[in-house]
Amino acid sequence: MRNKLTQKLMSLSSEEKAKIELQLYHNLFNSTYWSEAEVIAVTISQGYEWDTKPIIEAAKKQGKKVVVPKCFPEDSKLVFYYFETYEQLEKVYFDLLEPNPAVSVQVESSKIDLIIVPGLLFDQMNYRIGHGGGYYDRFLSNYSGKTIALAWNEQIIKSIYPETFDVPVDHIIMN
Repeated sequence: MRNKLTQKLMSLSSEEKAKIELQLYHNLFNSTYWSEAEVIAVTISQGYEWDTKPIIEAAKKQGKKVVVPKCFPEDSKLVFYYFETYEQLEKVYFDLLEPNPAVSVQVESSKIDLIIVPGLLFDQMNYRIGHGGGYYDRFLSNYSGKTIALAWNEQIIKSIYPETFDVPVDHIIMN
């Protein structure tokens, strides 16, 4: 399912993708999740993923703090750092951009009001299929703030048949 959806996302024309993203941003920025959050966690997107730069820019413009994740594969841990500039990011495995801990300030999970959780597929109970590392499920199992995901209607299926360790998001913002 992961590969099928990735191919579907990659096959969107730039115009189709931009149209979906504009609607997702509109719905996100008009949500109470967004308006009530002061510290927002979001990934640095790439490729076929929904572009997170406009989200980062809107948050900063509104005086919100942005935090971005770094994966530590050696202990399968996800850690968030305050995001100030793109210069503090470094390329890691799979060409992902993540904060360089040497020039970034770590943030405690209790300080994060809202996490925009990435995912490829979502079901009607708000469970998700991500990229397969389990980083977010492990992090979210001990996180008490709000969680949302951004999803195109083609990313929603009836059920993903979650496992015991899967953690659903609170809400899915759709186009």
